[in-house]
Amino acid sequence: MLRSAAPHTISVKDKRFAVSVPASRIGQEVRRVAGEIDRDYAGREPLFLAVLNGAFMFAADLLRLLSVPCRLSFVKLRSYRGLESRGEVSQLIGLGESIEGRDVIVVEDIVDTGLTMSRLLEGLRQMGPASLSVCTLLLKPGKLLHSVDISYCALRVPDDFVVGYGLDYEGLGRNYADIYSIIKE
Repeated sequence: MLRSAAPHTISVKDKRFAVSVPASRIGQEVRRVAGEIDRDYAGREPLFLAVLNGAFMFAADLLRLLSVPCRLSFVKLRSYRGLESRGEVSQLIGLGESIEGRDVIVVEDIVDTGLTMSRLLEGLRQMGPASLSVCTLLLKPGKLLHSVDISYCALRVPDDFVVGYGLDYEGLGRNYADIYSIIKE
């Protein structure tokens, strides 16, 4: 994992952001979650299904810390435009392999309203996995509108718009090692 080399505040497009979760804390929490998964999946071979684009950094760091044998695949969904969820989910790139009878762990960057995750899980359940778990980097419990069982959560955060560590604002800001919250003007 990378150490933070970024400034305390950044500009992304027309918005300003301040560090809310430093890279060192992210690393600590990713290690904790990896330990929990290692414990829970000992003797099994889970398939990690990372949700692109946001979860790619989290998934890469998480899988490097695991000792259980595992596989990785990707799915790409979209529900955001700008700073707000559009209230609809469109699947852009689907799962290219069978998950029937397999232990599946969905890796997501952030669960806020729960709409995207609930729709994804609904579709995955129809494919007959042996088990289905959710592992998210960030959870916004105050914004959750849909019931989603989160098995693994690295960090709970307030209802702020965030960028960094894979999360973006209109495609920018993913490259920062820290997580930044929007500065409300």
